[in-house]
Amino acid sequence: MTVLLAAFAGLFGLAIGSFLNVVAHRVPLGMSLSHPPSSCPTCRSEIAPRDNIPLVSWLRLGGRCRVCSAPIPIRYPLLELAGGLLWVGVVLTIGQSWILPAYLWFGSVTLALIATDLEHHRLPNKIVGVGLSVGAVLLAGGSLLESQPLERIGWAILAGLAYFGLMLALALAVRGGFGFGDVKMAALLGLFVGYQPTLDAVGPAEAFGSLTVSVFASFLIGGLVAIVLLALGRRGRRQEIAFGPAMILASWIAVAWGFGVFEAYVGI
Repeated sequence: MTVLLAAFAGLFGLAIGSFLNVVAHRVPLGMSLSHPPSSCPTCRSEIAPRDNIPLVSWLRLGGRCRVCSAPIPIRYPLLELAGGLLWVGVVLTIGQSWILPAYLWFGSVTLALIATDLEHHRLPNKIVGVGLSVGAVLLAGGSLLESQPLERIGWAILAGLAYFGLMLALALAVRGGFGFGDVKMAALLGLFVGYQPTLDAVGPAEAFGSLTVSVFASFLIGGLVAIVLLALGRRGRRQEIAFGPAMILASWIAVAWGFGVFEAYVGI
């Protein structure tokens, strides 16, 4: 049953990825998500429904607009594919649970934030704020339906506040090192990392141990990416490098394996 659910989730995730392309492009520019309809950014021709099938349409058109033949950026099919793969991964990791909708929401929001940070070097308040508020409601509701102790969601909230406080302190101490978008997003990431959906029970050790893994992994991933970009000449020493994607990737690692990694490290 879980495999069948994952297959349906993958198909729906492709469609969600297509919508996230719209979110990532329009929200940072202050545009409406519903108007105007999807159109080619070069010739402004409206995209027909047959050319708006996630992943398939881009492949069938050879990555070009049907009307003007302008290239369609590769990020569009990549985000659609990422949406499908992430939804499958979430279902296989969490399984059939009332918590599942919360983490599907979390996955979609974080994909949109990765796309906006890479394209615009921004983590918009609208996406972070809506992601956090709706995510908290879904997580709390799912936790109640799963008959989890109230302390579990409490520890998750404290983990979110702790991550927010840490990033705020770093942003104030290292001027220009971190944006306040990273600070606000930390509350969202900490909440979902701290809940630890793969564990039967969560207390302070599980919540904050997993959060520790997320924080260290984010700096490790971010540092490695920065070194590679500098070595390849893609970024200069004074150029901004998006840190949000590293934080998000690290948070997903911690959601899936955080406490296990923490236990293994402490046990060395």
